Amino acid sequence: MANIKSARKRARQSEKTRQHNMGMRSLMRTKIKDVVKACDAGDKDAAAAAYKDAVPVIDSMINKGIVTKNKASRHKSRLNKRVKALAV
Repeated sequence: MANIKSARKRARQSEKTRQHNMGMRSLMRTKIKDVVKACDAGDKDAAAAAYKDAVPVIDSMINKGIVTKNKASRHKSRLNKRVKALAV
């Protein structure tokens, strides 16, 4: 445990930030899973709607520093590929 007052405060801030980031990451993963579930069910319209909901959430995680730009792009690309495969 930190002994200096500023270090104790920093530890509190770090824990608060960590909890917030975990919630944001969980939200992103939930949106991704919604798209995957819709694709697995074969529901083209639901998958497209879920993808449309997921993209802004994934993009906002880049700005918050939760995920890197490349990771977000990879998720969006793979989800889009799944959604497009249903249309065929």
